[in-house]
Amino acid sequence: MHGKRILLGITGGIAAYKIAFLVRILKKKGAEVKCIMTPASSDFISPLVLATLSENPVGIEFWDKKTGVWTNHVDYGLWADLFVVAPLTANSLAKMATGSCDNLLLATYLSMKCPTMIAPAMDLDMYAHPSTKRNLEQLQKDGVQLIPAESGELASGLVGEGRMAEPETIASAIEIFFSNQVNSVGQTLLGKNVLVTAGPTYEAIDPVRFIGNHSSGKMGFAIAEELLAQGAQVELVCGPTKLSLIHPNLSFTSVKSADEMLLAVQSLWSKMDIGVFSAAVADYRPKNSALQKIKKTENDLTIELVKNPDILAWAGENKSDNQTLVGFALETNDVFENAKIKLERKNLDLIVMNTLEDQGAGFSGDTNKISILDNHNKFTSFELKSKSDVAKDIVEYLINYRK
Repeated sequence: MHGKRILLGITGGIAAYKIAFLVRILKKKGAEVKCIMTPASSDFISPLVLATLSENPVGIEFWDKKTGVWTNHVDYGLWADLFVVAPLTANSLAKMATGSCDNLLLATYLSMKCPTMIAPAMDLDMYAHPSTKRNLEQLQKDGVQLIPAESGELASGLVGEGRMAEPETIASAIEIFFSNQVNSVGQTLLGKNVLVTAGPTYEAIDPVRFIGNHSSGKMGFAIAEELLAQGAQVELVCGPTKLSLIHPNLSFTSVKSADEMLLAVQSLWSKMDIGVFSAAVADYRPKNSALQKIKKTENDLTIELVKNPDILAWAGENKSDNQTLVGFALETNDVFENAKIKLERKNLDLIVMNTLEDQGAGFSGDTNKISILDNHNKFTSFELKSKSDVAKDIVEYLINYRK
């Protein structure tokens, strides 16, 4: 980041105190930093602190009432290589989404000639509110890159999603942004939109029990990471997992059940160039999910199951000629025969096969052994590798297939 010009916009949330640490990190990495604050943000962090750490004056008002000197928001927009708004409160988010312009920071945002990144911060109910989700979606449609809020202890005393990403995480996202700019030559998926599904689904029996599987999501996350490295814009739809991935070109949708994953896929698929469906979706769910915990009263318990929607089949049925669809098949026997049937029946372009018969393959581990079959009847086997290397093989095969 040496010599990169980063403009930080600070709005009025308690997380503003962390921006001092972010400025210090960026300066240590060699970046030039300037700060713009909303008037409310100065209640949470002193402009003097930010001016001292950034080694630049801090912009707050449109003009200095003592000297009459105008603060030129257009100059800020021309100066910066990247505009990062952190923390971004619900109030400022709404104003950015609607084009409101009642302070210097917002005027600067509307004048930016470079990309903008945002790091939201607010209480969990505010972050989960439909209007907040709608405003975040609008900004992303406008090309703004999101650094998602994290889960943790909030200023209200509650614990949940809404906490601003840590300064180190924001700095990492900024570094990735500039790295991608440098490496954009040769990024063969630059400008392509890719949908990746990952992880398991949990089908509720009652509020504390579920039907699921051992999928960790590691394979899907590794594929998403490799797609991002190749310049793609990735929509990652993931079932319950402990994994996390931060990238300016990544949008993350968290789901639990197969029905929720289907709804997410249906809302996204028509906008995608490629779909990589690596999620281990439960085939069945309880016909009726109990609203209260089922008590242990009988020796036997019978649960009637019904078939879940086939998400991959739906994508295949609704695939256009310009879209490429990749499915996965984890088998325990007759791998090739079962995968070929699945490839044809679900209208796939490629199917990635593995089997639990191969040591080191399958769920939860850090390695995998795959084969790929495409709809030209080309069959390719690969050796046992780390999941990150397997992801590289899959993405490379996908790129060559689309040429």
